[in-house]
Amino acid sequence: MKIIPLSIPVMLLILLGCSNLTQDVNNERPNILLIITDDQGYGDIGIHGNPYIQTPVIDSLARLSVRIDPFYVSPVCAPTRSSLLTGRYHLRTGVYDTYNGGAMMSTDELTIAELLSENGYRTAMIGKWHLGDAYPMRPMDQGFQYYLAHKGGGIGQPGDDFGNFIRKDSSYFNPFLWENGIRVRREGYCSDVFTDQAIDYIKEHVQKDKGEPFFLYLSYNAPHTPLQLPGEYAEKYADMEYGPGDFTNSGKNVAEMRPRDMEDARKVYGMVSNIDDNLGRLWESLSELGIEENTLVVFMTDNGPQQRRYLAGFSGRKSSVLEGGIRVPIFFHWKGELDENRVVSYPSAHIDILPTLLEVAGAEKTDNIDGISLFPLLTGQSEKLQERPLFFVWQRGYPQKYTNMAVRKGNYKLAGLSGDGGLADSLKLFNLKEDPGELNNLSQQNPGIFKELKDDLDSWYEDVINSPNLLTAPRIVLGSEKENPVILNRNDWKGPMAKRWSSANAFGYWDVDVWDPGPYDIKLVFEAPLLNGNAIIRAGARQYKIANNVSGLSEITISSMNLNKGEQMFEGWYESRGELITPIYIEVRNTSAETKSN
Repeated sequence: MKIIPLSIPVMLLILLGCSNLTQDVNNERPNILLIITDDQGYGDIGIHGNPYIQTPVIDSLARLSVRIDPFYVSPVCAPTRSSLLTGRYHLRTGVYDTYNGGAMMSTDELTIAELLSENGYRTAMIGKWHLGDAYPMRPMDQGFQYYLAHKGGGIGQPGDDFGNFIRKDSSYFNPFLWENGIRVRREGYCSDVFTDQAIDYIKEHVQKDKGEPFFLYLSYNAPHTPLQLPGEYAEKYADMEYGPGDFTNSGKNVAEMRPRDMEDARKVYGMVSNIDDNLGRLWESLSELGIEENTLVVFMTDNGPQQRRYLAGFSGRKSSVLEGGIRVPIFFHWKGELDENRVVSYPSAHIDILPTLLEVAGAEKTDNIDGISLFPLLTGQSEKLQERPLFFVWQRGYPQKYTNMAVRKGNYKLAGLSGDGGLADSLKLFNLKEDPGELNNLSQQNPGIFKELKDDLDSWYEDVINSPNLLTAPRIVLGSEKENPVILNRNDWKGPMAKRWSSANAFGYWDVDVWDPGPYDIKLVFEAPLLNGNAIIRAGARQYKIANNVSGLSEITISSMNLNKGEQMFEGWYESRGELITPIYIEVRNTSAETKSN
């Protein structure tokens, strides 16, 4: 696929500085383009002091934007996305993990897409969703009128489409995706595919010219693992040598790079450069369509880097509540409305994006959110807002108090790290203004500040841990007209053994709610051919078993299975010669619904 490279900052200055006005500008209701990348840390752009990475488009966008620094997200993917779309801390939304059923957002949540739709916006989502893959948790169920996305937490993961999962070395190329609930396959590299679709969506929207603004959520899955990239971008960094002495912050949390880390960094930087070129194509399309002056562009990333590489002097990486795991870049560009090259130093977070965009769109504010609008800061109407605490937490499973948990208030941050045992006396206090690398624990020197932040953290924890959407997990619906068949994948299944999700011997269950008792055809799909044995489905109190006497099959279907109506646990597995084998996914088809529709 041909990429139009915008390899120098001057090109972006030209593109964002002029436009052919082919669409009337309505500054009261701008288009909104929200862009997020995956596992691209604060140090993974040139403007933040990285001497190796080449990101001329992103760097130029930063200089043409209002930048908020410090800006915070959650330590990992799905929690960031749920907070970004709802303006609420992720635990309130029912999201507590990235898999094992913990990345399913409650349908009670109001998303930015739903709220903007109610205010006359056309809404679209392209790329990584990671908040539930079955009804009623898909993008189309959460306010997006159009979507094109992969499944699970990443292309090629066990929870993704089986066609991607089995192509472990090439899943980022020619991926299987889901478009408005329909399985499709697109040709090309994943980031190119998502950019192409974003450009096509915007062009189609402008051509229809119904006077409706659009909200487009463009969520790249790169540079998340697997680190696959087009050859020309791998070649771009093939000769890169990573020397700690090359950094302006040499000696301050500069990671020691092993050979594998070096190779990973080369690949990640190549993937980011590919995104940079794709963003250049996107900016060019905005200019050509004449909508750059009436489009607010927000660029951000979802958490810190997964692998060892340049951290801009911070400690910690992805999954950590230290700065390197949760502090990310964010840029707001709106030509003629927001200043260029201005930095706002008010500590802000993902929970603030929803109320900010609602104010930009002139939409009514919503209740029960944790964030605040940053619009007064972006426009310069205010230099700072009221000081408030910001909270961060992530663990596998439900959160244990003080474990990988932090609060920032003003210049101070109180953090309990993963290896500290979840004890109150192990909490560490940092002055981020004087010590952004979080190297000096000030707990003993500042007992008053320690107590104030600990009280804030205690109150917040007791509040969110009792959130209704956390206590009552969302359920996949079987028997709805909105989705048939339903795919039960390994990202949404639960249980201690479900964490071994890439193994054929993993075991999990799905929380489902059966609306129509059936009958159903249940198809179990396995990664490898099976020997003779028995396929078993258990749904609530009902269990069905069928014998398979044909070796070599990788799919087994149990036909005309009736299910009890209501909430229940759903499981499926295969037994052969004393071995338990679980399917990579299960397809549940309501045959009575198909009969009625005919």
